[in-house]
Amino acid sequence: MMVAFILLGALALVGGVLTIAARNAVHAALGLVFTLLCVAGLFATMSASFLSATQVIVYAGAIMVLFLFVIMMLNANAPVTGQDPVPLVRELAGIGGALLAGALVVLAFTFKDPQPLAQGAAALREGSAGAVGENLLTRFLLPFEAVSILLLIAIIGAVALVQRPAAQPDGLPDDETAELPAGTAAPVTALTPTINTPGEVRA
Repeated sequence: MMVAFILLGALALVGGVLTIAARNAVHAALGLVFTLLCVAGLFATMSASFLSATQVIVYAGAIMVLFLFVIMMLNANAPVTGQDPVPLVRELAGIGGALLAGALVVLAFTFKDPQPLAQGAAALREGSAGAVGENLLTRFLLPFEAVSILLLIAIIGAVALVQRPAAQPDGLPDDETAELPAGTAAPVTALTPTINTPGEVRA
């Protein structure tokens, strides 16, 4: 189990890097699906069957379908090559990522579990739905609501990042044409066909 946990953790990290490094929105979404599936495998190695199934059904299934629908609706499947629509977004993302990585490193070396792991696992009763719901809505209510707000911010940020500039009109009405400069030949207009009557000769 430990070997599977380490392997799935490494694959989840690779999928996360591919998600943020992809220049195509569809490729980034597929990388996120791969990461979520690896996280579901991590839950399965820890005997949390309910969380593993929820990870696949809700996140890798329903939410990713919603993300792909938004990407296709906004026509964001083309690679991003132009200027970022949000100013200084790369610099801010780099600073935020560095701060988050530092906070995770500090937390990893200073965190102390208030109760032994075996006792916590026994309290969850092998990850059943009732035990998980009781813990989420009582002991972990604030983090649970914070994650929902974080997901909302992520969706709004994704919509803002993939916006494309609207096509600018040329300023000419549809029933008028621009004046041709001097020396330019006039456009050839379509000729109206004529019907010769019997006995009439056309030149």
